[in-house]
Amino acid sequence: LCFSALPALFKEELRDEEAEEGEAVTLRCELTKPAPVEWKKGHRALKPSEKYKMKQKDVTAELVIHSVTERDA
Repeated sequence: LCFSALPALFKEELRDEEAEEGEAVTLRCELTKPAPVEWKKGHRALKPSEKYKMKQKDVTAELVIHSVTERDA
């Protein structure tokens, strides 16, 4: 018997968020099943730092961007 598991899909996709320069903004997505999420800006993977905080609980993943600047758009 051979089968392949269905991949995790986006149940709720990212929405555009607005923030004033210097504020923090939270981006959130929901998956159809628990799976690791890699946050990227263009082709560059984001890493946890003072600027970027990543949280994931079950099927919900969040990225908090601190001290937002124009370059974060």
